[in-house]
Amino acid sequence: MPDLNSPTLSPPGFPSVTGEHWIETLQDGTPVLIRPLRAEDREREKAFILRLSPESRHQRFLGEIVEPGTSLMDQLMDVDAHNRVAYVALAHDNGLLLEVGISRYAASGVEHECECAITVADDWQQRGLGTRLMNHLIATARLNHFKRMYSIDSASNTHMRALADALHFSRERDPDDATQVIHRLSLQS
Repeated sequence: MPDLNSPTLSPPGFPSVTGEHWIETLQDGTPVLIRPLRAEDREREKAFILRLSPESRHQRFLGEIVEPGTSLMDQLMDVDAHNRVAYVALAHDNGLLLEVGISRYAASGVEHECECAITVADDWQQRGLGTRLMNHLIATARLNHFKRMYSIDSASNTHMRALADALHFSRERDPDDATQVIHRLSLQS
């Protein structure tokens, strides 16, 4: 079987891909390309956010975001492969690679702890994409010696609750905001 991580091999149906990447098959058989977020993804990331439903944008940012401004985009694109990591999921749409999901973590400032977030496009939910994105993120956090991962989410976010349960995160009410929950995962084996 060919090595899809080879920088010289193009995965079937995808343009030439270099660097770290995976081709994942979702529950419905659809292939997606998952790879680290790159600087050239900035406009793709912005378009992804704009395509999200108002509810999904609210769940992701815990507030109302109509259009992401320059400072938010700068923050989202600031990755370094250790303390700030993001994986983007790409799929074909009429000959273009379209962002359909993203997972990310950032060091929290507490030693060996990172905060994570995940967003899957509305029409790509319930296909297993969130699990695949989070599995790559969790593996990378472990490789980078993080011991704990957490996510602060709306208590009404049923998709995140199901994903967190499936990945064995614990859940508790946010002591500072009763409308939010904190999901926590120990990364120690």
